[in-house]
Amino acid sequence: MCYTSGVDAMAALADPVRRELVALLAHGEVSAGELADRFPVSRPAVSRHLRVLREAGLVRSRTEGRHRLYALDPRPLREIDDWLEPYRDLWAQRLDALDTEIARGRRARGSGGTA
Repeated sequence: MCYTSGVDAMAALADPVRRELVALLAHGEVSAGELADRFPVSRPAVSRHLRVLREAGLVRSRTEGRHRLYALDPRPLREIDDWLEPYRDLWAQRLDALDTEIARGRRARGSGGTA
């Protein structure tokens, strides 16, 4: 993973409005106006959010007539996913340990022991 692009993408995704824009674009290409209509912030604010996402490489845009259409570019998300991969084992181990403790507690309660 290119360190700079991964950092840019993660920084861009730190904002909840930008995360929601990415979620909407995951379903396909959408015009800037349609995106702006879904948020309680001004159109210029949505435009600034889209610019940040575009500069981070998370979305691409094209012009069709008078409309600017945006689409998700999943490459930076794959880079983030690749970076997170080693940490998944940590969570899996911890969740497995929690599952074991929950099962012990259930067994202890079922046999009349204290948990």
